Amino acid sequence: MVSKVYAATDIGSTRPMNEDSFACMASDTYVVADGMGGHAAGEVASHIFVDTVQEVLDGASNIDELALKNAVLKANDEILQKVSVHPEYAGMGTTATLFHADVDVCVFAHVGDSRLYHIHDGNITQLTKDHSFVQDLIEKGKITPEEARNHPKRNMLMRAVGVEENLKVDTGRFGTSDGDIVLLCTDGLYTVVSDEDICRILTEETSQDKAALLVKAALDAGSRDNITAVVVDYHA
Repeated sequence: MVSKVYAATDIGSTRPMNEDSFACMASDTYVVADGMGGHAAGEVASHIFVDTVQEVLDGASNIDELALKNAVLKANDEILQKVSVHPEYAGMGTTATLFHADVDVCVFAHVGDSRLYHIHDGNITQLTKDHSFVQDLIEKGKITPEEARNHPKRNMLMRAVGVEENLKVDTGRFGTSDGDIVLLCTDGLYTVVSDEDICRILTEETSQDKAALLVKAALDAGSRDNITAVVVDYHA
């Protein structure tokens, strides 16, 4: 079962506010959201998302893929309702990456380009697929993952929570064992720190806060975006 949980967030070097939100819930459910939209709307959207997920899932007796999906869809409705009352928030939305840790299997749900990683036996695997313009270009063979890091449209999302009523939510499941690490993070981290360096930082023996180390690595690498990391460590 989960041994330690680390969480850290930072506004970054250029943004006027932190539009990221996260939660580490008592139900062993973990959430990261990266808001978007002008007039502080991104911050509003990500907070609505996290608050709604907590309201839906706190105290739930059975948290499976469907439960996570329904929590995301409920948050989608709440954000759309907020926009209907406050038209100045039109266009706001948020990414959504969340997972629930259980004894035998973990389940996750995902929308947008925040990420869920699984580190097992010293190898890092990205479990979520980015719903972004550059990811589509990568899959079509038009650009490389390295070129995507600096592409002028790297922040363009193809799917986000709170933008449209008929939202498609990705879900999945994976197993964990002793020594594994699970990471949720926003793009302020992985666009400037490589997967290999993320894995190295998370697997090094240290008594320091691993989420804080990731955020520091992103800041040292010149991240201009908000940065959030939630690290769930399965070391006994």
